[in-house]
Amino acid sequence: MKKNDRRKRKLQEEACDYEIERTPTTRYEPDYEEGLTSAQAEEHRRDGWGNVSVDPPAQTTEEIIKENVFTYFNLIFLVLAILLTIVGSFRNLTFLPVIIFNTLIGIIQEIRSKKTLEKLNMLNAPHATVVRDGKTSRVNSESLVLDDIVIFKAGNQVCADAEVVHGSVQVNESLLTGESDEITKNPGDHLMSGSFIVAGECHARLDAVGVDSYISKLTLEAKAMQKGEQSEMIRSLDKLVKFVGIALIPIGIILFVQSFFFNGDPFRSSITSMVAAVIGMIPEGLYLLASVAMAVSAMRLAKQKVLLHDMKSIETLARVNVLCVDKTGTITETNMSVKDVVPTSNYKKDEMPELPKMLGDFAKAMSSDNITMEALKEYFKEGTGKKAESVTPFTSATKYSGVTYEEEVHVLGAPEFVLRDDFDKYKEEIEGYAGKGNRVLVFGTYDGELDGKALTGKVTPLGYVLLANPIRKEAPETFAYFAEQGVEVKVISGDNPLTVSEVAKEAGIANADRYVDAATLHSDAEIADAVANYTVFGRVTPDQKRKFVHALKDQGKTVAMTGDGVNDVLALKDADCSVAMASGSDAAVQASQVVLLESNFACMPSVVMEGRRVVNNIQRSASLFLVKNIFSFLLSLFSVVLMITYPMEPSQISLISMFTIGVPGFFLAFQPNKERIQGHFLTNVFLKALPAGLTDVLMVGALVVFGKTFDVNTTDISTAATMLLLIVGFIILFNICKPVNIFRGVVWGGCLTGCILCIIFLPKLFAITGMSTKCIMLFVVFSIATEAVLRYLTLLVKGLQKGYRKIRHREEGI
Repeated sequence: MKKNDRRKRKLQEEACDYEIERTPTTRYEPDYEEGLTSAQAEEHRRDGWGNVSVDPPAQTTEEIIKENVFTYFNLIFLVLAILLTIVGSFRNLTFLPVIIFNTLIGIIQEIRSKKTLEKLNMLNAPHATVVRDGKTSRVNSESLVLDDIVIFKAGNQVCADAEVVHGSVQVNESLLTGESDEITKNPGDHLMSGSFIVAGECHARLDAVGVDSYISKLTLEAKAMQKGEQSEMIRSLDKLVKFVGIALIPIGIILFVQSFFFNGDPFRSSITSMVAAVIGMIPEGLYLLASVAMAVSAMRLAKQKVLLHDMKSIETLARVNVLCVDKTGTITETNMSVKDVVPTSNYKKDEMPELPKMLGDFAKAMSSDNITMEALKEYFKEGTGKKAESVTPFTSATKYSGVTYEEEVHVLGAPEFVLRDDFDKYKEEIEGYAGKGNRVLVFGTYDGELDGKALTGKVTPLGYVLLANPIRKEAPETFAYFAEQGVEVKVISGDNPLTVSEVAKEAGIANADRYVDAATLHSDAEIADAVANYTVFGRVTPDQKRKFVHALKDQGKTVAMTGDGVNDVLALKDADCSVAMASGSDAAVQASQVVLLESNFACMPSVVMEGRRVVNNIQRSASLFLVKNIFSFLLSLFSVVLMITYPMEPSQISLISMFTIGVPGFFLAFQPNKERIQGHFLTNVFLKALPAGLTDVLMVGALVVFGKTFDVNTTDISTAATMLLLIVGFIILFNICKPVNIFRGVVWGGCLTGCILCIIFLPKLFAITGMSTKCIMLFVVFSIATEAVLRYLTLLVKGLQKGYRKIRHREEGI
């Protein structure tokens, strides 16, 4: 498997280079029955004109393991472990299990996502039928070359851009263009890679292969998504880690030099005190908490058939305040149904057959090659028995279909294309029906001959066929949830804006009456103004979707974009969080961070709630971790300034971390939490942790100074300092558990009990010793002072925070 992965990655890298390194080659126009000769095919392949896939290469398992194992902090921990082993301080290696577990979690989750994604391969064009040397054979699609003659039949996916040279096919290009109807392709017409053949058979000559094909160019642009783009929480953690990573090496060296050379401490104690300070500054438990919490959330979402390409995307989605959705497949079902047929004033009831039966004859003559015609056949089952002489299928260029009978010609299509110059006569009437959420088709008689090209003769409309996609049952509830959560919904569709507006109203989307025709938006300024003031956008092009995302982001919004087609890829790539339907294109699935495996948009609220639960709980628990980091950093500086040895051992730091930070933080991270995410992660966490961190430094620093003054043994001071930190830790933990329920009470009580039992039964493992009378007296005094100091420092920090907010609001007001 690894060998195959490497081979494919190499092929893909080579394919990307072909744009520059390809050798100019001779073009051929072979006969469709003969195809290229073997020599011509080999010439194209040798010159670099093969159809090599450029799908985004996934990381191999080996690369995932390396990325998670060989990290900067793992190197630091390895060095610390070696130093402790050299001095024989094995009990202080208690931090290693946490590091190993943290690394394994990251590896397991990424490999799991990789395997799930490998199974989710929607681009199903691995083989093709090619004509060479006059013989037909089935080959791997990557073996095809430029100018090859390929036979495409119903059910095939077009694997490279091609030109039809013989035969005729019906093609579905909805994943590329968003156009839901099938298009007839005749000799001379082009087939776009990524489209599907739904009917017919043709021979086509490949005229753009590999990186030159339409779908490959989009895929390559999708690959450009920055891997470094991180969520707010992860960016904050990275900032913290970067600062700590830079600071801990010089601080660690200074502490060791000071302890061993200036204070004359033994080599062993100098190493252990230095390691304790460094470990205290590293937020290894916080990364473990974030990794575990997100991994569990990813597994929970997987049970709801939601795949996360990246665990961090769950936080981005939880912070989203603007959600861009399409009409079809999100608000409505993908199938279509006829709601009614309305006769016009031109229909003569006494002189003509029943209008539904005329439409029944029309539908019977047409093939069921698109959802519109399927809906017509389902609704208009009875006819007059009239026989058709010829049929003109629908094309996206002409926007109509037609049937020629012996005595007359009937057409059915989009009003603007069918009525043309006469459209204004019926515009008010048509828009009235469209305004009720209907897709309106005009059915009428044509006074000319149908040739498959644009209509030139006059069409007399006999009736309006009103179609609609049924609203998804769960849509109103889903959009009601987003409204409650303060998430703005923007409906972006290629359909008539009035129709989309009515559908959005029916689905309960707020401000759905505010709509605009995107065809009228020509400049970036107009787009920016529109996205700020409108909710529904009709007749939107793929390029405009991308511009809408950029405009919303420029306005400070956190944007989520849903999509399923190749035409959505660029907008998905640029959104803060992208959500794809698994039933859509492979390019959209690859470009998105979240994939709805059952293409059910109704599960989105549970995804958002899961993200909010994770982020809010991690944010709440992270303050526990940061207390230790603030304390260790400031106490290290305190030790350097006062020329004293860092007063604690690594095993004591591990005891404090385990029962006041790690274990409770882990359990509290899985509590229900639906609160809206507010503010910046690092600011929120730092301000919550600062009072406790300062309290720890003041109490332990004062204890060390008084201990030296009263000639208290350093081992006793170390134990007393551990006890003080445990007291502050459990006070903070109690505040974090508010409002206290049974679960949180059990967590707090269980951690306190576990800590006491470890102190009683495992004192040597955690370097807990008996204290002298002087030390006990100092400990009691500082223990009593601890609560008051913590309370007043908390009030001070909150007061400064409020003052800063007032100043900021005043400046913004000015």
